[in-house]
Amino acid sequence: MEGSGPISIVVVSDDHYIVLLAALIKSIEMNHKTGERLDFYVVEDRVMDKTKKKLESSINPEVSALHWISMKNAIPAGVELPLDRSSWPLNIYMRFFISHFIPSHIERVIYLDVDMIVQADISQLWTMDMQDKIIAAVMDQRIKTIDCSWGGVVNYKELNLDGEAKYFNTGLLLIDVKKWKEADLTRKILDCIKVNESYANFPDQYGLNVVLADKWLELDVLWNYFATGDHEEPCIIHFMSTKPIYKSYNYNTYYQSLFFDYLSLTPWNGQSQISSSRIYLAKARNKFRKILKKVFCYGLVMFGVSVRVKIVVTIAEQL
Repeated sequence: MEGSGPISIVVVSDDHYIVLLAALIKSIEMNHKTGERLDFYVVEDRVMDKTKKKLESSINPEVSALHWISMKNAIPAGVELPLDRSSWPLNIYMRFFISHFIPSHIERVIYLDVDMIVQADISQLWTMDMQDKIIAAVMDQRIKTIDCSWGGVVNYKELNLDGEAKYFNTGLLLIDVKKWKEADLTRKILDCIKVNESYANFPDQYGLNVVLADKWLELDVLWNYFATGDHEEPCIIHFMSTKPIYKSYNYNTYYQSLFFDYLSLTPWNGQSQISSSRIYLAKARNKFRKILKKVFCYGLVMFGVSVRVKIVVTIAEQL
């Protein structure tokens, strides 16, 4: 497939994390040596217009193209997102809807979490043989197996799952879109999370690992290598937990320097580290957003007044 294309890459970001996305895209561009064009499908969660323009000015138009998709438009009509009590943002669920919002002619996509940088040619991942699997991913370096008591599938016995089955991290997914559609995975995963909400510590990972237990292709760990490690040449570095832009970052400093090297090639050049208080504010906002949506939805069911509907929808969309 060398020289063919384009390579379809899906990412999700809010306004605050666009700085991470800028470094991610630049890292992909700088290490891409074959001739495929890079098509980035960016699901944006309330990203300001000026921020979009800033990101657009950072890419190499001869190599890359950005396709913006609002989070609201990424969710199929009639679909309700799980409103758990965690501090995870609602945009973590957008990876489930790729088969709905991606152009219909695209049969394969790479999904990447925004808190990554790519050190290898992305075409190496793009051209991998998926061996007739729906997705390819990397085993989570912390959770490892489904029976992990703090982060795996706690109720795996009730679900008749093998506790020793490997548990994958959803930060990187190579997806066969056609097979995903045929298996009706979006509905199955969302239903799974809603039914087992109290067990889903990491909701997106829980749903995918339950529905696709032992049905995914395992990739080398270097394709989703956590920044807590010390490998000299990982293909993709994943800044789990604290991001490199925060002053409290205390993981591999070499990886952090690589991040800022890529960022220096964007309009965010010179960006200094920021207070970690932003992390806690974001988590509080995410929890409040879910609670408010849940309360409003309950109000709609109880009262069903058309004027109230309009007000609720307007407020909820701004959260």
